[in-house]
Amino acid sequence: MPAKKKLPDVLDQRCVNGLKSRNRIVKQCVKISIQQILKAVCMIIDILMLILDKDIIVNTRFQHVILMDEEDCYMKKEAQGSFHSKNLGSSPSFMTESEGLDSTEKHGDLGDMTFYMANYIKDAMKMMFIMRSHHMLTDVILEVESELFYAHKVILAAASPYFKAMFTGGLKESEMSRVKLQGVSPTTMARLMYFMYTGQIRVTEITVCSLLSAATMFQVSNVIDACCVFLERQLDPTNAIGIANFAEQHGCQNLYQKANQFIVQHFSQICQEEEFLQLSAMQLIALVRKDELNVQEEREVYNAVLKWVKYNEEARGPKMEHILHAVRCQYLTPNFLREQMKNCDVLKKVPACREYLAQIFKDLTLHKKPVVKERTPNTRRVIYIAGGFLKHSLDLLEGYNVDEKTWTQHAKLIVPRSGLGGAFLKGMFYAVGGRNNSPDSRYDSDWVDRYNPLTDQWRACSPMSVPRNRVGVAVMDGLLYAVGGSAGVEYHNSVECYDPEHDSWTNVKPMHIKRLGVGVAVVNRLLYAIGGFDGTNRLNSVECYHPENDEWTMVSSMKCSRSGAGVANLGQYIYVVGGYDGTRQLNSVERYDTERDIWEHVSNVTIARSALSVTVLDGKLYAMGGYDGEHFLNIVEIYDPAKDIWEQGVPMTSGRSGHASAVSYHQCPIHCDHLDHNMPLEK
Repeated sequence: MPAKKKLPDVLDQRCVNGLKSRNRIVKQCVKISIQQILKAVCMIIDILMLILDKDIIVNTRFQHVILMDEEDCYMKKEAQGSFHSKNLGSSPSFMTESEGLDSTEKHGDLGDMTFYMANYIKDAMKMMFIMRSHHMLTDVILEVESELFYAHKVILAAASPYFKAMFTGGLKESEMSRVKLQGVSPTTMARLMYFMYTGQIRVTEITVCSLLSAATMFQVSNVIDACCVFLERQLDPTNAIGIANFAEQHGCQNLYQKANQFIVQHFSQICQEEEFLQLSAMQLIALVRKDELNVQEEREVYNAVLKWVKYNEEARGPKMEHILHAVRCQYLTPNFLREQMKNCDVLKKVPACREYLAQIFKDLTLHKKPVVKERTPNTRRVIYIAGGFLKHSLDLLEGYNVDEKTWTQHAKLIVPRSGLGGAFLKGMFYAVGGRNNSPDSRYDSDWVDRYNPLTDQWRACSPMSVPRNRVGVAVMDGLLYAVGGSAGVEYHNSVECYDPEHDSWTNVKPMHIKRLGVGVAVVNRLLYAIGGFDGTNRLNSVECYHPENDEWTMVSSMKCSRSGAGVANLGQYIYVVGGYDGTRQLNSVERYDTERDIWEHVSNVTIARSALSVTVLDGKLYAMGGYDGEHFLNIVEIYDPAKDIWEQGVPMTSGRSGHASAVSYHQCPIHCDHLDHNMPLEK
């Protein structure tokens, strides 16, 4: 048997073991105390930093996914003194406005004052942010997947109607200290929590969709607004349809409207994108029915619809007839319709579509009035004035912005000209013919130049077959017609038309009468040549050109003979303004009813004049410039047919006569470059 230990030895061993155990406990207690002390020190430093505004960065510890770019930025700003809190807890009587005292109010005769502390709310929220970081006075834990978010119910309720209803509406969550959330990721929740405590949110292409979805769910309106502004800035032809759909799904009505405006104004580019092919039939119909659809010609809309059908012809072919009725086929040309009915494979498989287009073709060739109105793009409207005469021929091109009521200089004509004609065709302004009447050069011109408003540049086109001074110009069936005019002492009855796709001119049947200073207009695919000078007499006769049979026919004559009048059509009427009768300038105005073949007088212009130009915008006539027998005029008069009155418009920058004018609709991209990325979002 082993020898028994002596009692003193046993006691010594127990003492040793006891001391070791006590040392371990002491060490553990010291360790715990040190951790608590360090944590307390961090908290104290945070609070001191807030009060004393020291340049200290505190590396606080977070228990969940909350360290993000936004919070790093927030802490950096805090360290750099971006948040001024020097006066927190100090006597407001010593504060200046720069230190946080925003304003004061005095009450009565006793001298009492009310103080408004500019930084109080910001400082208080900053303290709440620090307290949340250390779980101080937090009364709820939000559980998102595996992450926990400590928060103050009052902050959540103030920032979000969703949480307000949860914590104050008598729901079971109002009594819970831990709430589980569904439908949001931890990262997105962390970003929203950061916003609720700081009022700052960073939105990126990667985070915007998840942020908007979560902000919509929690009803955080300011974050919704921020995301909508961000998405509005991102609009381009490749994503506009997707953004519109996303906005509609989340009830963002303003963004939905902005995206749809972008789609309508940029239809020509958007219909080339993949998103366009993913539209439903109902979405496509709703889009192409819009009056504001910004296209240069209806053929763009027809081709876009055909492309959409061909993308999945088996499923979409049967819907073609219904969709085709949304296209304004009455504004397609007969030649285009004929080619489609003959060669389009999709139409061959849908007889009802061919029958529908055949009826439209018949109506067009019979010159029936369209049953639908032309599109009116909601874009910048500009009246262009080119050339003219003021002591000599001018090379000016000026634009009148109807919305801003201002005249603007643009790129000058390649060659100065007066007596020229002008028209807009497929987004381009054409300056046709005229005369270069300058001190060192005098000749009639066969030149044709094309101006691109988007690039502010001119380009020469193929010249006409003969020079044409004081020529009449109009557009019909996508072709540019040049009517009459003169080359020196030779007066023309010849007419030719220009095809912009082939940059070529083709002669058509000549008029019955030679006409210099002739006015022209197109109504229901009929070209009218009105008045003019034949070399001997001023004319009151009117001719009408039928493109189907290439023939001119005489129609009812004007009440007054005149040349150099301003001519434009408005609805079924052709208006003839002013002119010269061989002895004097005229102030009389008459209009021709193309349906009844009669002429009638309407209100006179204020000042008699000839060699003016007339154009139509927003259902009103603009009579611009001209010559009154002594002076070259800069006046602009505007006629309202509903009231039968003329009103004064904004004068041109200088007087002139023999100029050309036409109206353009410019694309105006909806990018929010005018917005401040750091702007406050207010409801």
